[in-house]
Amino acid sequence: MAKQDKIGLLAVVGPTASGKTALSVALAERLGGEIVSCDSMQVYCGMDIGTAKPTAEERAGIPHYMIDVADPHIPYSAAEYVAAAQACISDIHSRGKLPILCGGTGMYLDSLLRGGFEETATDPALRQSLLDFAAQYGSHALHERLRAVDPESADAIHENNVKRVVRALEIYESTGITKTVSDRLSRTSVSPYRAAVIGLDYPDREILYERIARRVEQMLTDGLVEETRALEAAGVFATNATAAQAIGYKELLPYLRGDCTADEATATLITATRRYAKRQLTWFRAKQYVYWIPMMHDGSVRALSEVLDEAIAYCRSEILIP
Repeated sequence: MAKQDKIGLLAVVGPTASGKTALSVALAERLGGEIVSCDSMQVYCGMDIGTAKPTAEERAGIPHYMIDVADPHIPYSAAEYVAAAQACISDIHSRGKLPILCGGTGMYLDSLLRGGFEETATDPALRQSLLDFAAQYGSHALHERLRAVDPESADAIHENNVKRVVRALEIYESTGITKTVSDRLSRTSVSPYRAAVIGLDYPDREILYERIARRVEQMLTDGLVEETRALEAAGVFATNATAAQAIGYKELLPYLRGDCTADEATATLITATRRYAKRQLTWFRAKQYVYWIPMMHDGSVRALSEVLDEAIAYCRSEILIP
């Protein structure tokens, strides 16, 4: 596909609490864009506060897509996300609007931009559960689980090679596609997009951590404990292992069960969110396609208008906008 035939899109990425929503909305207002969420948890209905879904006020009348599209009781895969997001992007483009991706789920963004899937680390809890299964029932039983969903990989991997069997099952259970299909897409996929990807950077990590702490406190004020209690009562965390691992909820469950104090749960949540932000930064820094915009100058957070002007200048340099 020739570059001029590809759909142009903009993406705003970076760690949690970095200001992605505010910048993406400002860009949409200035450039005539519409926003496609790129967040693996905002897809779930009812998981609002803990996933930091933008409020109606924050959206400022800009259409947002890929939010509240999935039943929280049922795991939603990366493959499902990519297919649905591609349809949203095509629709936005067909109406003469600029598609703007906004979010911090690196695997979703990378898979979408590449037009295929790249092997990546998955939730350690998933890997451990597969290893526990092999330990309890044997490598043959684990291998049969793989054969049931991906017979080609099962034929290529000996059942005694538990590590590779686990990896193949990880890919399937985390993305919804088999390792066989993933390998094929990685070899043959050609991106249908020409993208300008902007990352929001905080040279002083402590400033980002302060923003995270304030966000957590605001979430608690807004009713995060009550939201967690309602999701637990509805059985969401029992039926959807992905949702059960969502930061913002799993840290509060011990408090709801009487295993720790509110202050202890809050401290755990802040620490977990900081660690998640570090993992996000590690992921995006490894991607050469990200253009980093510093969010600070002379020790202070830059005004949104300044960041907006720099982001637009970058889009023009990439010939994404006139």
